[in-house]
Amino acid sequence: MRFLKFGRARESGPPEAPRPASTAATAPPPPSALRPAVTTEGDTAPHKRRSRNRKRGKSEAGAASGAASSPPLAPLVPLSDVFRDLGVDEIGLNAIAALGYTEPTPIQLESLPILYEGEDLVGLAQTGSGKTIAFGLPLARSIDPESLAVQALVLVPTRELANQVEGVLDLLGRFYGFRTMLLVGGRPLRKDFTALEQGAQVVVGTPGRIMDHLHRKSMHFRDVRFAVLDEADQMLDIGFARDIDHILRMTPKERQTSLFSATMPTSIERLVYRYMRGARKVSVMPEQRTAEGIAHYYCEVSERDKIKAMRYLYEQMDLGKSLVFRNTKVGVDRLTESLRRNDVGAEAIHGDLRQTQRDRVMSDFRTGKLEFLVATNVAARGLDIPDIQHVINFDVPQNPEEYIHRVGRTARAGKKGSAVTFVGEWELDEWDAIMRTVGVDEFEHIRIPAKLD
Repeated sequence: MRFLKFGRARESGPPEAPRPASTAATAPPPPSALRPAVTTEGDTAPHKRRSRNRKRGKSEAGAASGAASSPPLAPLVPLSDVFRDLGVDEIGLNAIAALGYTEPTPIQLESLPILYEGEDLVGLAQTGSGKTIAFGLPLARSIDPESLAVQALVLVPTRELANQVEGVLDLLGRFYGFRTMLLVGGRPLRKDFTALEQGAQVVVGTPGRIMDHLHRKSMHFRDVRFAVLDEADQMLDIGFARDIDHILRMTPKERQTSLFSATMPTSIERLVYRYMRGARKVSVMPEQRTAEGIAHYYCEVSERDKIKAMRYLYEQMDLGKSLVFRNTKVGVDRLTESLRRNDVGAEAIHGDLRQTQRDRVMSDFRTGKLEFLVATNVAARGLDIPDIQHVINFDVPQNPEEYIHRVGRTARAGKKGSAVTFVGEWELDEWDAIMRTVGVDEFEHIRIPAKLD
């Protein structure tokens, strides 16, 4: 049967290609092993927007004092002359060598010179393109390690992405001599208050948690000189537009701002117009819209029969580890319960889960205890989930960009993968747009029996 051939494609596929050294930054050492001991105190001196290069001597001194309390990380690769030509100083070169970078990614190549010049930047790039280093190196060099005031702010849409970004910035802080602070929901506030008392120059967090602290007046951003909006389109989709407005109004107007997004809707353009000054735009969106290793499948089925069709494909195909997308949190929960009733190992992941629940679900999925992880677009953004064999669109994505982001979770690092989409009777217009963008010839139709038990 054709389904069996499709399900076993993974067994005969090519071996996993070695991961390039230039992408090693996605898995930094654990933050607890990297945090420097900062003992200096003092008020933040005023700085002009384009004066960060004059503070390099001070930053290097701060990094040296931080490194004195813990041994420096050994470089994984030689120092990069290519990064040096982009303006990265010796401290940054040592930091990215510890992360394993030898060559800049396209977004790093385009962004670093602009941000080092002190300009505002709008970067169009997909998840996993190396954006954290692109804004992290200029951010790190802008910090005055002699002051414990918050000097840089990074806003991200999800807790998982916040943890990843904070891990990279935490490593940079070990070299440059500054502390980072993670502010996300799902954990006790007392941990935040403890971190605030210790002081940190860089805050990475989600808008909701940061708004909580602003309302409590437990922190302020009067000394912020570098602000980053990462995955801005997703933050706006979640509904954080008002929170972002309020947070940015709490920062000085003369700050340097960088915004990174996978798409450029009108809402992003308004944000750029309102809060950025003469921002320069770079785009590194790939010409190849989807990975070459992805086999695209779709089946037309009525909305009420999608659950039965899902069970049918599960029984006919060796699906393996699968990431299943739904458009709403309610839909995620309903599908998860239905899969469980049919003896399929499945768990939901979305913003309503407590952090301990999310950690447990992700651990079970990575170790293979779970076959299916059911998520919304927002919940999946920023998740570090390796070796996904199949992406299943239980609901048709709302636009082609969303489809590309979803299916990009499979066929990574030279592997093969599959994307299966259930197309209901009310989703034909969206599906036609997706097929035109990706290419009609890329898709193979799967026929579902007319009658399903």
